[in-house]
Amino acid sequence: MESTFNIHNLVRDNIKNITPYSSARDEYKDVSLIKMIFLDANENPFENGVNRYPDPQQMSVKRMLSNCKKIDEENILLGNGSDEVLDLIFRAFCEPNKDNVITLPPTYGMYSVLANINAVENRKILLSENFQPKVKKILDTVDAYTKIIFLCSPNNPTGNSFSEDVVEKLLNKFKGLIVLDEAYIDFSSKESWLRKIKKYPNLIITQTLSKAYGLAGIRLGVCYASQEIIRILNSIKPPYNVNELTQQRAVLRLQNRAEVENEISQLISERKRLKEELECCVSYIEKVYPSDGNFLLIKVDDANKRYNQLLEYGVVVRNRSTQPLCENCLRISVGILEENLRLIRALKAIQ
Repeated sequence: MESTFNIHNLVRDNIKNITPYSSARDEYKDVSLIKMIFLDANENPFENGVNRYPDPQQMSVKRMLSNCKKIDEENILLGNGSDEVLDLIFRAFCEPNKDNVITLPPTYGMYSVLANINAVENRKILLSENFQPKVKKILDTVDAYTKIIFLCSPNNPTGNSFSEDVVEKLLNKFKGLIVLDEAYIDFSSKESWLRKIKKYPNLIITQTLSKAYGLAGIRLGVCYASQEIIRILNSIKPPYNVNELTQQRAVLRLQNRAEVENEISQLISERKRLKEELECCVSYIEKVYPSDGNFLLIKVDDANKRYNQLLEYGVVVRNRSTQPLCENCLRISVGILEENLRLIRALKAIQ
């Protein structure tokens, strides 16, 4: 792969020679010990903690992530949530009204939304009955204008991880980009594909601080890829796409790794206990699917009925029945102990 893959063959022509916007904070980087007076960015000079523009490259956060994930800072891009990262990938590599991408329903819905927004054809290949990618059918669907295959592993809403052999086959045989969404990887016993990021120059991995790190409210998504891909995405991202408060909160959370690990451990334990309870104690639950995420997908006799009944007990879950292969399925996030006990009581009470 490394000898034949050339990222420049995939970049849109208008992006190849683009001159990125250069902000004041890009042009001057403080490397001296002198206390500088900043009169270069037309900022309000009255200090209040957020009167200055944020670091456009978010270096404090990247240093923390680099140390935590054992990935060079040059291989990291941060976005206003993973959705911005995914949108940047579309805009950098997919020519509107010409190129296409492949997604594997049931999966994260924003891939399809972003394809529509960017006027890119989305070729949908259903997962197999056991929620695994159909490699042959995917590769048979690829043509000269297929730029990206999106893989969500662990997958949302099904909760399972994709076979390593399947992912490797696609990485080796597809000449475009593989975007591997690992939003839920911290809840899985399987290793992240970050360990192979340098082996596969066509691999882009997206992660988030919304799930395991409990920072959904600050909107911070992470992209890991080759330095060349990161350079291309940096050239088109907004200059101050991650605000100062988000950066500060992310650093504080990343510094407290022990607390994060403890919460992950509790959620994994609660997921196991919740699965066992649902499998043995609720008659109308037909199946509880295995999960590597912080949620469970369950198949019931009548999802619409059970969803509405749970609402009457003050419990909100997600009805995924409209998704392919998910007829009469509810997706239930794993809560804290008290929330899970309340859920179980509600499920047992409804008839």
